[in-house]
Amino acid sequence: MEKLEILKYPDERLKIVSKEVDDFGREFKEFVEKLKYTMYNSPGGVGIAAPQVNRHIRTIIVDSSKSSHKTNVISHGPMILSNPRIVHGEGEIVFREGCMSVPDYTGNVKRYYYIKVEAQDIDGKIITFDTEGFEAVVIQHEIDHLDGKVFIEKVVSPRDIFKRKVYR
Repeated sequence: MEKLEILKYPDERLKIVSKEVDDFGREFKEFVEKLKYTMYNSPGGVGIAAPQVNRHIRTIIVDSSKSSHKTNVISHGPMILSNPRIVHGEGEIVFREGCMSVPDYTGNVKRYYYIKVEAQDIDGKIITFDTEGFEAVVIQHEIDHLDGKVFIEKVVSPRDIFKRKVYR
């Protein structure tokens, strides 16, 4: 399988707000497999959103299970989430984020520490779950992509953007 092309900031297509997924059929599932392959075979692949590969549908993939980040206290393993929304958030964490669409920089972003998420799974079934720490940050980061935003637009201050030394 070939990796999908990842759009790079400041590509204007990253600003497009994604549409709800309403067809969970064969074509959608084939796209999700390609998206998953792209995430796992790209540097820093713990999350990816469909808009990052120029598909403007509300689908993200998140897998924080292999992360050793100290706030990774909860990991639901690989998750395919369509039409995700945060139904509750609390607490605060400032986290140094990176992104496949912004490969040369990282930045400190303020997020909820704990979130309750409602989404649809690969078959369109509604699921609800709680998460916190690193996994919660990744989900919020990917949902931002669905809304046409990238993390550098949400940094705490302009001094909180850093040139990446190594991307792995």
